[in-house]
Amino acid sequence: MQTQMQMQMLLPSSFHHRNTFFSFHRRPYLWITTTTTATSYRLRVSNGVSNSSISSQSTLKEEYNKEEQQKLQQPRTRAYPFHEIEPRWQRYWEENRTFRTPDEVDTSKPKFYILDMFPYPSGAGLHVGHPLGYTATDILARYKRMKGFNVLHPMGWDAFGLPAEQYAIETGTHPKITTARNIERFRSQLKSLGFSYDWDREISTTEPEYYKWTQWIFLQLFKKGLAYQAEVPVNWCPALGTVLANEEVVDGVSERGGYPVIRKPMRQWILKITAYADRLLEDLDDLDWPESIKEMQRNWIGRSEGAEMEFSVLDQDGHERDIKLTVYTTRPDTIFGATYLVVAPEHHLLSSLVSNAQRECVEEYREIASRKSDLERTELQKEKTGVFSGSYARNPANGEAIPIWVADYVLGSYGTGAIMAVPAHDSRDYEFALKYDIPVSWVVNPEDKCYNDSEGSYSGEGIIINSSNLASGLNINGLRSKEAASKVIDWAESTGHGIRKVNYKLRDWLFARQRYWGEPFPVIFLDDTGEIVPLLESDLPLTLPELDDFTPTGTGEPPLAKAVSWVRTIDPISGKSATRETSTMPQWAGSCWYYLRFMDPKNSDALVDKTKEKYWSPVDVYVGGAEHSVLHLLYARFWHKVLYDIGVVSTKEPFQCLINQGLILGEVEYTAYRDLEGKLISADSTDVLGELQQERVPEDKVMKSGDYFVLKDNPNIRLIARAHKMSKSRGNVINPDDVVAEYGADSLRLYEMFMGPLRDSKTWSTSGIEGVHRFLGRTWRLVVGSPLPDGSFRDGTVATDDEPTLEQLRTLNKCIEKVTDEIEGMRFNTGISAMMEFINAAYKWDKHPKSIIEAFVLLLSPYAPHMAEELWFRLGHLNSLVYEGFPEANPEYLKESTIVLPVQINGKTRGTIKVEEGCSEEEAFRLASLDEKLSKYLVEKTIKKRIYVPGRILNVILDKQNVKVGSR
Repeated sequence: MQTQMQMQMLLPSSFHHRNTFFSFHRRPYLWITTTTTATSYRLRVSNGVSNSSISSQSTLKEEYNKEEQQKLQQPRTRAYPFHEIEPRWQRYWEENRTFRTPDEVDTSKPKFYILDMFPYPSGAGLHVGHPLGYTATDILARYKRMKGFNVLHPMGWDAFGLPAEQYAIETGTHPKITTARNIERFRSQLKSLGFSYDWDREISTTEPEYYKWTQWIFLQLFKKGLAYQAEVPVNWCPALGTVLANEEVVDGVSERGGYPVIRKPMRQWILKITAYADRLLEDLDDLDWPESIKEMQRNWIGRSEGAEMEFSVLDQDGHERDIKLTVYTTRPDTIFGATYLVVAPEHHLLSSLVSNAQRECVEEYREIASRKSDLERTELQKEKTGVFSGSYARNPANGEAIPIWVADYVLGSYGTGAIMAVPAHDSRDYEFALKYDIPVSWVVNPEDKCYNDSEGSYSGEGIIINSSNLASGLNINGLRSKEAASKVIDWAESTGHGIRKVNYKLRDWLFARQRYWGEPFPVIFLDDTGEIVPLLESDLPLTLPELDDFTPTGTGEPPLAKAVSWVRTIDPISGKSATRETSTMPQWAGSCWYYLRFMDPKNSDALVDKTKEKYWSPVDVYVGGAEHSVLHLLYARFWHKVLYDIGVVSTKEPFQCLINQGLILGEVEYTAYRDLEGKLISADSTDVLGELQQERVPEDKVMKSGDYFVLKDNPNIRLIARAHKMSKSRGNVINPDDVVAEYGADSLRLYEMFMGPLRDSKTWSTSGIEGVHRFLGRTWRLVVGSPLPDGSFRDGTVATDDEPTLEQLRTLNKCIEKVTDEIEGMRFNTGISAMMEFINAAYKWDKHPKSIIEAFVLLLSPYAPHMAEELWFRLGHLNSLVYEGFPEANPEYLKESTIVLPVQINGKTRGTIKVEEGCSEEEAFRLASLDEKLSKYLVEKTIKKRIYVPGRILNVILDKQNVKVGSR
């Protein structure tokens, strides 16, 4: 019967049926009357035995009978019939739109907006690392619904971007085709895991109805002067004929093809995020985010207070020229220690600074530096390189002539693109000075000791020394660093040598890609003047033109330039000929504001309705990977603040609480090593394992020995045991589809939460998922009963109508309290442990009252929703449990239930017994009579009377004639 029903559940929609799913008869099964069709279809049987094409009813019967015979020959391994339960309830949820959040909700109820960082739908589909955060948010969403909240729990797709375009270039397949296919795969995988998303609110950043509002936001940025064009250096690959993003450049060459990449100035769209630097910094304090993430954003913004100082450039005779080199420094107190200046290779004054003798060397150095990324140039561990410009400048504090060097560890995009180098008190400057034999001048002493210059540079604060000059009128000797810095700035401002300055590491956001698969910019350029004209808002969306050729043009122009009829246009206001922008927005654009569209996804008149935004904002909990901790979150916060300023949103910040889930690593890999002769080498016998031949060892050949892993056959050979990040290249990716087929979605959900704290990285283990699968099997058998001889299970449950005992109520309420606290604290692993303890206790009971079992099923439901729904139905409920109230612990059953009661015989304490609070006199006396120590005083004695003070004492008065002499 099970296989028949399973088969019926999987019949395709081309078969007509009499009854729709869930008529709520005695058995919650789908009964189907089929009509033969000539259409060929595929029958999928969940145990994977067959996936054959079937074209007639007789063939179907033969195939079915064959599979029945195969199944009878196979050992039954399923702990419970998840293969029937899960598809059934997933279909029920979908058909009944169980998780739909109505457009108009009762705003008198509290709201809970929980959001996953929406995924990029790649062709590879999900691996088991993806559902970690999704399961956590789903548990919270289900819990909050049961607690009476209006819950917003949506899902969508960040679907523009480079991978789809690269695939299009390689295969000729349009990006929208591959994107749609990938989205379909992701959606089906997510649904197979039972996540309670409101699929009515699904969005994709590639849909014109969505990116209409991305373009609208860009127009608001443009109108506020926050979007502008400028010529900036970009990564240009001559061989590929295109601009590359930073992540596409590795060690100065293109990731694809390994071609040289240079830095080339090009006109680009830029967003003025620096205008919001202070607000982005200050508002971090009020957010419930991990402190490490907030610190990363603070460092990225990099606010620093200091001074801009001017150094006069000298000619060959030592006279001041009419060129001044401005540097930014956060340590003006160290100005007397500046023994050279450094300018970035791209500094705008460099050509004016270079002497004829050094020009060829400098140009060669600039060419080399142009091939490096900013990250490579500023890496602290890399060896510093530079070249002398041939010119000098005067230090305004002491009048000394100091050399001007060109070095790539200074970036043209930070500060003024030039620094005063103080090698005694900066590690980078110190390394550079030692390498090029530049003087080192000590001007700061630590307050608590004399610094030994053999220890290297000292970058801390202290007492200023060697910092006085009569000619300049500046003397800061003996001052502490902060006081000295302030005095130097005052001196610089009064003498015209500098000004007080606040600076930021944050740069304006390069907001253009020379790609096809992205949002078009809603602007045109008048042909006669080049004036930028924004499109009318009523003309949005500006949709992408259809292209068959997505390859780079080779000229630096984006692929959109090939759509000539689209590019050439007319300004609707002036009637003048115009040209469209052929760059597209970066992938970040659509993900900057998607959380707002989920609040009101079908609105064609506004980005989001003000009333809905005011109710749902901000996002209460936002869950995603730490890799997005800076850029995505910073960009989204920037856009949100702009929208706040123009009255679109009501909150200053988009995401109130942020949680980063850890990685799920692949299973532990065991590696042995062999020397050149092929002999096994123990991993602890050499430091040069990388030079030896590696060999993967199967887990069944490995055993643990102390803190290490060794070969079973040769325990003297120690192995390297390590878990790696899941990747196709390592071959350690675990497909959730395979896990669901073997263990069920509830087991996968439960295991991912049970592996450890949500925020920690964890290692996948197949034996671990088998453990939680057994727990679910035990839960099923506790409620439904043991399997019948044929392996199937009876209808209904074994729960009784008995009143629960005090012990059962206490066990249940302790579980309720623990599970509730752990869900609220997002400590899901310990919540599962509490449910496991409950099941262990419940197996010792003779009877299982329905009221106790029902409460536990509700506790389990956020974690294992398919099983919980099935058990709830079998317990006699005709509606889904999704909106049932979550159990609340009764404090009366959480108190310590036993007390120690002193027992006296004729007024003398002879021992103690443990009794329940509120214990009756009869029960207390019975327990005393059974106590080994007290019973000898009471057995076969005549009791004159008993004095009982509940919770305090039991005093038994014996008839004196029954008390033997010497009984004491």
